[in-house]
Amino acid sequence: MTEKKLQHFYIAEEQSIYLLSHKDAAKLKQWVDLCQQQLKQLGYSDIYLLGKGAYGFVFNGENAKGQHFVFKFSRVNLPQHVQDRLADEAEIQSQLSHERIPKVVEYHKIKRQGILHMAKAPGIDLEKYSHQHGPLAPELIVDIAVQLLDIIVYLRSSKLHPNQKPYVHGDIKPSNVVYDESENKVYLVDWGSSVTAQLGIDGQSTSNNIMDLMSSDLQHTNARLGDVYFIGPDQLSGGLSSPRFDEQGLAATLYALASGQSCRYGHQIISPRSLGLPKILALAIEGMLSGDEKQRCLAGDYLLGQRNQLKHMVLADTPTKADITPLIPVWSKPFVKDIDSVVYGSRKSFLRESSDSDSLNDIDDVQLEKYYKNFLMGMGDTEKAFVAAVSRLGNFPVVGGLAIRWQKDGVYIDSNLTLFDPSLKYSFQSAVNNMVHLAQGIFREGVFKSCLFDARNTLHVERDDENINFVAAPQQYIPFDISDVPDLEDETKAHSYFEDGKDPDEYLHFPPEVMAVFKRLNEIHHTGCIIFEVLPKHLKIHSYLMLLNPAKADEFKACLAQLLALLPSVKGQGIAGFMKLPYKDTRFFEHISKLPEKFYPRNPKIS
Repeated sequence: MTEKKLQHFYIAEEQSIYLLSHKDAAKLKQWVDLCQQQLKQLGYSDIYLLGKGAYGFVFNGENAKGQHFVFKFSRVNLPQHVQDRLADEAEIQSQLSHERIPKVVEYHKIKRQGILHMAKAPGIDLEKYSHQHGPLAPELIVDIAVQLLDIIVYLRSSKLHPNQKPYVHGDIKPSNVVYDESENKVYLVDWGSSVTAQLGIDGQSTSNNIMDLMSSDLQHTNARLGDVYFIGPDQLSGGLSSPRFDEQGLAATLYALASGQSCRYGHQIISPRSLGLPKILALAIEGMLSGDEKQRCLAGDYLLGQRNQLKHMVLADTPTKADITPLIPVWSKPFVKDIDSVVYGSRKSFLRESSDSDSLNDIDDVQLEKYYKNFLMGMGDTEKAFVAAVSRLGNFPVVGGLAIRWQKDGVYIDSNLTLFDPSLKYSFQSAVNNMVHLAQGIFREGVFKSCLFDARNTLHVERDDENINFVAAPQQYIPFDISDVPDLEDETKAHSYFEDGKDPDEYLHFPPEVMAVFKRLNEIHHTGCIIFEVLPKHLKIHSYLMLLNPAKADEFKACLAQLLALLPSVKGQGIAGFMKLPYKDTRFFEHISKLPEKFYPRNPKIS
């Protein structure tokens, strides 16, 4: 690879391309095209973007022999010391020799741009697999556990490594575990958070001699943060790096896959004991997710000690799949077009126990801004899990809305969710049920609303200067669908835009003339949401609207056109929106402290 060929690689954004400004979207597309062109020039084919994270982005490429490789690029807009982590990742990964860890081919540095070239693990990452299949069968969870335990044992076996020290992956989570279904093998990928362990599992320094001990810094951790949805308390609080970190990631990963969630935080309500797992595995996961450090260590040691028993456990010949009874309705429609679902949640502030974020302020890590600092800090674990469960819904092709009210006697849920891929209904219904169970475990009074819309329908209005008004282009319009079957309106069950007054989490305030249009829209029978997001030079209108009274189509269209005409009157910055459900069909759920126990049968061949 020459400097000329690979000097412009850089991708700037995480968001759906449909939420970016025109300028940023064009940049992103150009950079992706450039990556593909440059890799083609190097003789690779079948080039496509595999994924992107906080630190970099990853492409697939196939060589002339049909071998697939991964090319990982650091983000050049990050501070240099953060970009340099890709070199650290390459160095550590190249020292590892295990059939389930992709081998490093080469690390390149072109000006400021780092590129890590490595073998590709075959298969699909388990986060995607989980979205396709819902909670994974206990038989598969046991198999994944055994294989990951083997990798963890290798990492902590000091004698197998050149420096005679254990290694820490530091970011074990479903999306970093690749599953090859045809071979029934799992691979551990993305070593961006990996380090040499400072402490062993006994809590003692891993320094090999007195000189090493004197030169080692045991006042400061060398650990990377990892994904805060999955890492344990020690790693999150900046503790010295230890193989215990990977035990925590393993427990969180197995729990998330067995329950069909996207984080570790729901374990107090959706207990590992309730997931149909073999008892020894369920109890080990429960202990490893404990808030007590001693219990976490004992449970980790116990699980490692049960490896052989797990390997030889009698399991059903065919995977068992749990029946799912819908707790709230989900409508399913055939796939018509690609949908980029986005979840917007309002009224989140009441879920916070405090707004104190000092405990994480000193950690210099890009992951904090992405996942945690401004979003989940101050929430209890169940509240975090609930918000993560709502967010998980956006990974499906779905539109609709949720209104959840917590009162002393229980939880009241109004919903309208439409899934546009019937093949995903089992997984989606499971995700919805998880959200309901977690809501039942929250004991406080308040309201949470969430709108799910298609980012492909988002309108973008841009301006060159903050001192001029936003003006919609003549060809722009707010799209809406019309119901095939007219829905007769029942005034007694009508749902209103304005039921809960002003949202304390929304800082954009509309002028009276805009509010007057919203009031007229509210009187027309429809469902959906409309959200205004105003940035200094970029205004976005997100929407999902379904007219339920076709006779009012002209009036509805005129109201939406008037909203666009009034854009110049919208001042300030922030976000505000309105949601309307087709009608009230409130479901009530009592509070729960946790789901009932359910273990895997002792002899599945009999039952």
